[in-house]
Amino acid sequence: MSRIILLVEGQTEETVLPEFFGRWLSRRLDAPPALHPVNLKGAGNYLKSYVQRAVRWLESGKAAGVAGILDFHGARFDFPEGASTIEQKYEWAKQRLEAAVGDARFRQHFAVHETEAWLLSEPSILPPEVRPHVPDLPPEEVDFEDPPSRRLSRWYRTLLGKSYKKVIDGHRLFWQLDPERAAERCPHLRLLLEDLLRLAGGDV
Repeated sequence: MSRIILLVEGQTEETVLPEFFGRWLSRRLDAPPALHPVNLKGAGNYLKSYVQRAVRWLESGKAAGVAGILDFHGARFDFPEGASTIEQKYEWAKQRLEAAVGDARFRQHFAVHETEAWLLSEPSILPPEVRPHVPDLPPEEVDFEDPPSRRLSRWYRTLLGKSYKKVIDGHRLFWQLDPERAAERCPHLRLLLEDLLRLAGGDV
């Protein structure tokens, strides 16, 4: 079985994404790759160390590829003036980070604007009190000003009387989330999943 390294920025991503991505890949590959997460502990640390980590794994011969995953919210890029839309910003940042590694086996992607946006793609997995408050718009349009994690925290606090715990609540919700549904409603997530499929030797 091949192995793909996932460079991530936090504990929630480290815990939930291999299983979540694996469910999507297992429907397309007879022998899906092992997904090995590496937590770089924050967007700042990620951007300081991802090149070294990616190159080390690729040169080791122990991985078929490396995928980097960052939240757009919190990465704090200085986008050029010509990058005004999310698509332009995404492509600019993706090309910039991939060029720094300089190996086609490294693919950089971003959660737009946070991985919690993917949870909003399937309101039925959320507590009944929260579901009516999920905005009726594409999850990736829940933006920098009021990002998905902030909304979830507010809904849990005001509607359920408790705090939203990313590691505990997020883990449970991701186990229920259908990756097909999330990819259908989140185009940038689909780009990430398709790149994982390519790294694993599958056809898109």
